[in-house]
Amino acid sequence: QEMSLNPVRVLKNEAQEEKAEMARLSSFIGAIAIGDLVKSTLGPKGMDKILVATGRNAGQVEVTNDGATILRAVGVDNPAAKILVDMSRVQDEEVGDGTTSVTVLASELLREAEKLVEQKLHPQTIVAGWRLATNVALEALTAAAQDNSGSDEKFKADLLNIARTTLSSKILHQHKDFFANLAVDAVLRLKGSGELRSIQIIKKSGGTLGDSFLDEGFLLDKKPGVHQPQRIEKAKILIANTPMDTDKIKVFGSSIKVDSLAKIADLEMAEKEKMKEKVDKILKHKCNVFINRQLIYNYPEQLFADAKVMSIEHADFDGIERLAYCTGGEIVSTFENPKLVKLGECDVIEQVMIGEDTLLRFSGVKLGEACTIVIRGATQQILDEADRSLHDALCVLAATVKESRIIYGGGCAEALMASAVLRKAAQTPGKEAIAIEAFARTLTLDLLSGYIYNNTFCLIAGALLSLPTAIADNAGYDSAQLISELRAGHAQGKQYLGLDMDLGKVADVRLLGITESFAVKRQVLMSASEAAEMILRVDNIIKCAPRRRVPDRGYC
Repeated sequence: QEMSLNPVRVLKNEAQEEKAEMARLSSFIGAIAIGDLVKSTLGPKGMDKILVATGRNAGQVEVTNDGATILRAVGVDNPAAKILVDMSRVQDEEVGDGTTSVTVLASELLREAEKLVEQKLHPQTIVAGWRLATNVALEALTAAAQDNSGSDEKFKADLLNIARTTLSSKILHQHKDFFANLAVDAVLRLKGSGELRSIQIIKKSGGTLGDSFLDEGFLLDKKPGVHQPQRIEKAKILIANTPMDTDKIKVFGSSIKVDSLAKIADLEMAEKEKMKEKVDKILKHKCNVFINRQLIYNYPEQLFADAKVMSIEHADFDGIERLAYCTGGEIVSTFENPKLVKLGECDVIEQVMIGEDTLLRFSGVKLGEACTIVIRGATQQILDEADRSLHDALCVLAATVKESRIIYGGGCAEALMASAVLRKAAQTPGKEAIAIEAFARTLTLDLLSGYIYNNTFCLIAGALLSLPTAIADNAGYDSAQLISELRAGHAQGKQYLGLDMDLGKVADVRLLGITESFAVKRQVLMSASEAAEMILRVDNIIKCAPRRRVPDRGYC
């Protein structure tokens, strides 16, 4: 009996499979490419990217250096790159900042891991070393963290320094003191709740960034109806999401045939009566302000004006949700039971001018900490980037209020963790003796103090130091000189040394006020190591066969 030696294909014809070294190489290349894409945006001297949209929003331009925004806009096909993009998005949602740092750290870990894999070190051995080194780095980070929440004055100074540090790499760099005070005042109004829904950000073109301001209460970018009250005190607000023309004939393709003009007038009158019934039900709620998510139309608006009720139509959904939250009201759709409806309350509703636009200000809202930050700027791109920058600062400050420990930045924390990892490496026997010296030479962290280190520990230390290296490179300074001075200083026990990017030298970051949130730095370390570990463990990439398009035999 003859036996065929042809390979047996298990997968469908169009399915693709990458195995072993090819799969690993594909993952490394994708992850490193994503890291290199955003690395140039890191630090106070980082550069911006221009994102040009295609398709439905063709020609729309966005200028940003926010890592999450860049990666969200870039379509990637590589599976490992997608993991880093998702990790950056989660970092943005969790703590609001560190999106570029976490991507760069993960990609640098994989860059160093690639060198170890080439030296025949097993991926599981590298992963085991990563876990041990990550724990050592986290312990060093936790030990260096400081908590000044016991003193209001010191804690506010910490918050201001964190806000300045966060904004120093953004478009608001030139106004960082002004916006840092703005952000800290807004977050401190929350009284520890960290509920950022209470802080509304409104963008108005015109003026300069320095014309931005913090306004107490809530601002709604709408105007009252014609001939209605323009100012109301002791407002009782009914917030609704209801169609005011609900009884009009909307069925597609329907038509009504009548034999006289009088019957058309009867139909219009019937419609008006039903609209009036709905308005009467609304007025039974004893409200003097009615705000609707949908259109109100002329006739109901006239009825509200006759009843001396201020009506506002087409308020955007995000606006009325936040308004309901701030005023203590509910969004309603039916009006049969006035007793069950909770009205919003505020002291005064009045119109204010911002630039050339008129807005409604709700002062004295039930939620006392509610406030609005109005951002001014020359172009829409500047406003959008300022909004993203301020949002990052607010998220970091809110995270710091909840987790009040702080850590010093400017490469100080990374150098501190790298030193701790290298000290631990000196006490850990190497697993692959042949590759140790070659790898140590590769990382330029070779044989510090005469010790030979475990490969994976050097890997973590090298990746950690890649962050301050990138910050120095982006500023155009000699990163090799600065990082060697930084490492030497930390090895001598000077644990507060970091990079001064204004003067291009190593300095005490306590005096420079470069402070970061412990929660952000911890999230960067843990997320990057976990994502890199997941990618490194892959040895096979299988792409499913696409679903075939078949002729539609169904009947319409």
